Amino acid sequence: MSIWIWVIVAVVGILMARSVMMGYRSPAQLASIAEAVRADATLVDVRTPGEFASSHLRQARNVPVEHLPARIGELSKKKTLVVYCHSGARSARAAATLRAAGFKKVFDLGPLRNAAKVGLS
Repeated sequence: MSIWIWVIVAVVGILMARSVMMGYRSPAQLASIAEAVRADATLVDVRTPGEFASSHLRQARNVPVEHLPARIGELSKKKTLVVYCHSGARSARAAATLRAAGFKKVFDLGPLRNAAKVGLS
């Protein structure tokens, strides 16, 4: 086999592993998020309005990550925030943006599929 085929196989493997790991949350992280949810955290769906319209958590508000800097004033720094998206990439970006803006209590749930793991539907 050509070296290029091995390179392609390696790159595809790395990309697949990255997408799987992006959504991983440890049991301790999930327990902390579940506790925040029980304590009335604000759920923030950072996906697009179209994605939000197709499915979202009942209690969530939609603030797309692309609009977050302009809409950050809509969120309270006094509240605990739990952000989520489709794969975990946008929620990681949103969590970093919120922390940089001075939000202290921010949890990154990652992908929407993690919602059931913290008692959300």
